[in-house]
Amino acid sequence: MLTFILRRLGAILLVLLVASFIVYNLTAIGSDPLADLRGSTSSDRQERIDQRIEQLSLNLPPVVRYFTWLGGASKCLIFQCDLGIAFSRSDQPVTAAVANAASSTIQLVTAATIIAIIVGITIGILTALRQYSGFDYTVTFLTFIVYSLPIFWIAVLLKEYGAIQFNQFLADPYISIPAMIVSGLIAGVIFMSVLGGDVRKRLITFGSAFAAVVLLLAFLQVTDWFSRPTVGIIGVIITGLAAAVGVTAISTGLANRRTLYAALITVAVWAALYQPMQYLFTFVPQGWMLLGMYVVSILLGVGVGLLIGGEGKKEAARTAAIVSFITFFVMVIDRTMLVYPDYLRRIPQSGAIATIGSETPNLRGDMWFQIMDGFTHLILPTIALSLVSIAAYTRYARSSLLEVMNQDYVRTARAKGLSERTVIVRHAMRNALIPIATIIAFDIGALIGGAVITETIFAWRGMGSLFVTGLERGDVNLVMGFFVVTGVLAVIFNLIADLLYSALDPRIRVS
Repeated sequence: MLTFILRRLGAILLVLLVASFIVYNLTAIGSDPLADLRGSTSSDRQERIDQRIEQLSLNLPPVVRYFTWLGGASKCLIFQCDLGIAFSRSDQPVTAAVANAASSTIQLVTAATIIAIIVGITIGILTALRQYSGFDYTVTFLTFIVYSLPIFWIAVLLKEYGAIQFNQFLADPYISIPAMIVSGLIAGVIFMSVLGGDVRKRLITFGSAFAAVVLLLAFLQVTDWFSRPTVGIIGVIITGLAAAVGVTAISTGLANRRTLYAALITVAVWAALYQPMQYLFTFVPQGWMLLGMYVVSILLGVGVGLLIGGEGKKEAARTAAIVSFITFFVMVIDRTMLVYPDYLRRIPQSGAIATIGSETPNLRGDMWFQIMDGFTHLILPTIALSLVSIAAYTRYARSSLLEVMNQDYVRTARAKGLSERTVIVRHAMRNALIPIATIIAFDIGALIGGAVITETIFAWRGMGSLFVTGLERGDVNLVMGFFVVTGVLAVIFNLIADLLYSALDPRIRVS
């Protein structure tokens, strides 16, 4: 394994050297960093031109300038990067400009990528298991439509209906009875299609989903939830129980009682800690402290799983840790929602769903205000990026799982009497995820490179806008700073994908 990694790192270094040489010289030859000064009418135009020529060493050939740049870039190996200055950013160091843009882009794409992977693969698995059903045909039709839509059109629709129209609804929230009925019908059809079964089971599923959605919307309307949203201890318990049952069913199956008990005990522990946590949250002023609490929540689940798991301690600890993380995450959401009314009073002109930028300028408040503000700005671009990726991952997961389900070893597993859950989760899915791992690895690298159109529409100053600015102004150093980040991430995620192959399929060895 170590030999393989070192060999790949050597190849990665060679690829980056060749690619950086080509990109630098093409950008230097095809751009004019003095174009803005040549058209200037300032009296000191020539002095400024001479100053920039000296500053950027434009009197030297591009090849010589590349090796000068490479000398500074090589210092990144000892964590002392010197990528030059970006004259298009008021002579700001390129490392600072790239760091700000990369953090903004990572903030944007992280949630979108996680949501797309989880939702897309889940829907793809469900459609594969319901092949040629009404649900399969409907999802296939919708995914083809969403995948073919231009991202700018999706973003514009989201701004109109996901922000402007929805903010108008939140200003005076009212859900009519016809809207409740229509929502219930849609939910009933979706759940009935997903769960399947005979006619009687479908009707029961449809009726249960319809009644649950109608009652939920009526409850939200009566309690004025949209004006003062909260999860509350009841919501935390319900979400935790649903996570305990769902994660256990996928991980080990509900027949494994010890694992299920470990997950349920974890939920009970968090329910008992709900009120003390509300007091403790007031003393968490920094994000790193909240991150530490997430780590503690995982350790709590692991500890409960090890105590309760019996012979299956590993599976119980893993399941309880996931359930503990989900339950604590819901508690954090609940705490963040408490600042919602005060947050709206501070930004009356913006509305609950923001459409421009990554933050509200000059907004003062504690960490919870910052989390709320970040969420309101992230929600629309996250949905825009997620929709297209979900459609793609759904198609990939469906086709990959259908191909694997016809393999001999899957039929052998069924013939041995294994449960359908075990056949799908432990045998079929691991091999089905191999091609998906490659796609996800490349997609993550590409997204961190900047979603240019999405960033432009939502005025999000990330890597995409950084790259466009560098090209437009002929700022070679800025373009190369972009290349360093995206190029390194692309090859690293490609290496990670190769390592995942051996983890997903024991027949694959890296040596």
